[in-house]
Amino acid sequence: MRYAETLPPPELDGLVEAVWTLDVAASGWVDHQAVPDGCIELIRRHSGGSVWRREQPELFVTGLALRPAVLRFRGDARFTGIRLWPWAWHLLDGEPCRDFADRWRAIQPRAPLAALLPDDGDPMPRLAALFHGTVPPPLAAIRHAASVAELAHITGLSTRQLQRICARETGMPPRSYLRLLRFRTAVSDIQRPDALLADTAAAAGYADQAHMTREFRSLGGLPPRRARDRAKGPFI
Repeated sequence: MRYAETLPPPELDGLVEAVWTLDVAASGWVDHQAVPDGCIELIRRHSGGSVWRREQPELFVTGLALRPAVLRFRGDARFTGIRLWPWAWHLLDGEPCRDFADRWRAIQPRAPLAALLPDDGDPMPRLAALFHGTVPPPLAAIRHAASVAELAHITGLSTRQLQRICARETGMPPRSYLRLLRFRTAVSDIQRPDALLADTAAAAGYADQAHMTREFRSLGGLPPRRARDRAKGPFI
């Protein structure tokens, strides 16, 4: 598997998390497990085949993942994906996150979203043009907050306001969404060659390594030590 990410330019910070490419590069059909990352994914499959519960079309969008998802890829499958923060998805008039969590929806070839994922070329310039001048909403600060109290301090919003906004944008309470972001950070950090599990747990905001292990089993389906050996980007 060859997986790569391109981070967005500063003007897209807080709207686009990354543009990624995946080349399965295997023989036959293979299984991979994707884990929650707190984002909405717009995906184009350039070749091959893919199955998540049922066969997927060439263009589709995946909702917020709340648990690990077992994906089947044909060995010649290649993809390009755009990882959006939920509030950016709603700026594109996407359906409420709560309505398709742990699911995917087809994107029609003539739909405006399809134009963001050309069959060749980099989607980033199109994203920059689409979001030109767009200021991320206050909830975007949740990416840098360790707790709801810290988020309230950063944004100047009350806990009740944050609960209402987060429910609208993510379909869950702020504490639950922070849990996904904490796990996302840990999955990324354990992939560093020099990563120590205890240090990763502390840096991600877990109470201790045992707490992180429980979360990896719950959200990733396996303990962090095994995840470290297998992980490539959001795949374990």
